[in-house]
Order: sequence, then structure tokens, then C-alpha cells
Amino acid sequence: MEVKVLRTSGARGTVIVPYRTMEGLAKGGGEDFEDTYGELEFKNDETCKFIHVKIIDDEEYEKNKNFFLELAEPRMVDMSLQKDIPDRKLTSDEEEAKRIAELGKPVLGEHFKLEVIIEESYEFKSTVDKLIKKTNLALVVGTNSWREQFMEAITVSADEDEDDTGEERLPSCFDYVMHFLTVFWKVLFACVPPTDYLNGWACFFVSIVIIGLLTAVIGDLASHFGCTIGLKDSVTAVVFVALGTSVPDTFASKVAAVQDTYADASIGNVTGSNAVNVFLGIGMAWSVAAIYWQMKGEQFVVEAGSLAFSVTLFTIFAFLAVSVLLYRRQAHIGGELGGPRGHRLATSTFFFSLWFLYILFSSLEAYCHIEGF
Repeated sequence: MEVKVLRTSGARGTVIVPYRTMEGLAKGGGEDFEDTYGELEFKNDETCKFIHVKIIDDEEYEKNKNFFLELAEPRMVDMSLQKDIPDRKLTSDEEEAKRIAELGKPVLGEHFKLEVIIEESYEFKSTVDKLIKKTNLALVVGTNSWREQFMEAITVSADEDEDDTGEERLPSCFDYVMHFLTVFWKVLFACVPPTDYLNGWACFFVSIVIIGLLTAVIGDLASHFGCTIGLKDSVTAVVFVALGTSVPDTFASKVAAVQDTYADASIGNVTGSNAVNVFLGIGMAWSVAAIYWQMKGEQFVVEAGSLAFSVTLFTIFAFLAVSVLLYRRQAHIGGELGGPRGHRLATSTFFFSLWFLYILFSSLEAYCHIEGF
């Protein structure tokens, strides 16, 4: 890749402009591009220079990564070689000469940072698409029979079917441990109708029912556990119930973040699941309870408790979280997810801190250590 750097608004004197590449989603060191840095030297009356950056062509089918090329502050060679002026009061002529020299110093223009987006080769992708279309290859997502599902549920298998050499990889000790820890859940969800039945609708509705039953069981178990160790219901709800119902969403968002090109699926899953929990989950439960007590001739009353404090605290933290996501849209970070390692760690630490502070303040308010409202 060749990048042209122009010198405008004058070309007098020798000017040196440092430059360097910066990682984004694309990685340097020869993985996606070669790290490039150095200095451009514009001679007197020279107005154009070129920077060469080597892009690594790994023939990836779908690729959308970025990195940055940044120019640093330029400097004039003549000015940099000047001797320091003695520590004395400058004369008027020297003051004027200094002022003119300052006005003539080189500065960066409006566009001093360039974002480079690496995409897959159009010709290569078109060729692969044509080959797939001609040979009628397709990945089958789903199962055809209950027998296939139960065999898959009780069989210990490795995380990946093949290793780097193309041979089938045998299960490791960790695979056996994880299988015996999760075999109950595998067999339970193997009872879900295969995706071939009723075009997948039977699988969808039965899965929703089982997930709902498991959520109810988790809620009851958490309530009994909190009662056993003497925790208040509000603390049990924000710690154990919320954690138990949100961990699956967390792993689903993680899978979506790894497999999807954009962050829409992973972040949308978090906001969407919370919307369903609040609007549909609470709304439906309260509607059923209100109808039931209305038929009994009594009023349905739910005490607010510490709800106002908890919702206010959650709203403040949610505003901070969304503000961080909006800030991460800046070019030097690259987007809501990913980006430079430092920004990733800082964002993760900040979000974990919000979760911890929410639990801490809610618990302190529930036990009257701080005053709520």
C-alpha cells in the first residue's frame, strides 16, 4: 500500500515528519500488516513524499479489519539545529525575528491520521462463492431425529472435530470433566424436538418452555438459599437470581461477538433480553396475578420496597455504560467491542466495577446502612 503525503502552503526549508502505524482490529508484526515507522524528509521546494506499508494477503474469505497510519509533529531541520539563545533579554529585532520564525514553523494539516480498512479480495470471494454454489455445499444447522440428539448428548467429544493436521482429535481430560458436569443438561435439552419437525417451530416453542421452567427453578432455589443464609429477598434477587438468569445471555453474547463481524448481535442480545425480562416477564406475571386477585374480589398490591433506589441506581449506571459504548466509536478505538488491548481491559474493568457497585449499594440500602428513597 502506498500513501501520498503532501506539503502545502509553502515549501521552503527542510522539514522532517515522523510517522508510524497503529494497530486496530488488524494486528501488526506480519499478521495482517507489517509495522511501519520512520521519518519523511522534505527537502527545500519538495512537496510530495510516499509511505509504503506492506499488507499481508492471507486469502481470508471474509475479512474486515482496520489499522491506522499517523503523522507526528513536523520539525524544521534548520530550526532544530539552532543554538540556544543566551539567557538575556532579546532585542526588538530578535523578538521580531523570533515571531516570524514561529509563524513559519511547520504544522500538521487537518488530516494527519489515516484509517486503513483491510477487506477480502473481491475476486477471491467471488470464486469461492461460485465453487460453493456449483458443488451445492451447505452447512446443516440442526438435527434430524431424537436418536441423533441423544447420541450426541451422551457422547464425549472434543471441542473441535479436527486438529491442525486435519485428523480427528480425541477428547482430553478436560473434555471428560466438562461432559460429566453438563451431561444432565445435555440430556434434558435433547428432549427438545429436532429442528426438522414443523420447520423448527416445535423446537422453538419447546425450548422456550424449558428455559422458562429452568428460570422458575433457579428463582425458587435462589430464594430458598437466601432464606437459609438469612439474606433479604431484594439482595437475593440482584445477586443470585440476576446472575443465574444472565450468565446464559453473557455466553450467548460472547459467542455472537466472536462469530459476528459487527457488535450488533452481542450488544443487542443484552439490551433485548433485559427488555423481555422487564416488559414481558414482569408484565405477564403481574397481569396474571392482577386477574387472579380481581376474580377473588381483592386488590393486587405489590410493595415498592427498595425498588425506587435500585432502579435509579441502575439507570445511572446504564447511562454510564452507554456513554462508554458511544465513546468507543471514536476512530482510534475502532468500535464498541475489541480495539487496542488497553482500551479492552479498561472497558471490561469499568463494567465489572459498575456491576459490583450496583450490588454493593443495593445491599447496603437493603440493610439500612445507607438511606434510600
